[in-house]
Amino acid sequence: MATRAGDVDPGMLLWLQERLGASAPEVAAALTKRSGVLGLCGTADMKEVVARAAADDADAALALDVYVHRLRGSIARMAAALNGLDVLVFTGGIGENSSAVRRLAADGLGFLGVAVDPELNASGPDDREIGAAGAPARVLVVAAREDVEIARETRAVVRGA
Repeated sequence: MATRAGDVDPGMLLWLQERLGASAPEVAAALTKRSGVLGLCGTADMKEVVARAAADDADAALALDVYVHRLRGSIARMAAALNGLDVLVFTGGIGENSSAVRRLAADGLGFLGVAVDPELNASGPDDREIGAAGAPARVLVVAAREDVEIARETRAVVRGA
């Protein structure tokens, strides 16, 4: 969502090629490298997007709104497939580091039992619970540990496991 377009009507691809004379590689580059949050406000850095949105930058506010809307939609689709939600986990760069994005996402997910405690959400250790007391669904922040997983898988390959 930082630089990629997300869901695109296939007809748009043909329109870009026919009306603008864009080649397939040009369309592919635009959709994967110059769209998403970057295309909406000129940066893919979520810290900058949040700061600019808070300072009333309309483009950044739109980019943040679109990002959060798509995030909520993804969470809701997964919850529907799972017949509900017991725990919502925020992880990865934005999930771990943006209390604003976590708050905004949670604000639209009350129907799934999600509620965030503002103080717990604001700061704390890498792995923590940030859900509001009494909320039906737990909300966690969990540090991504890709480096540890890569090391485990590498060790297994080297050992022949």
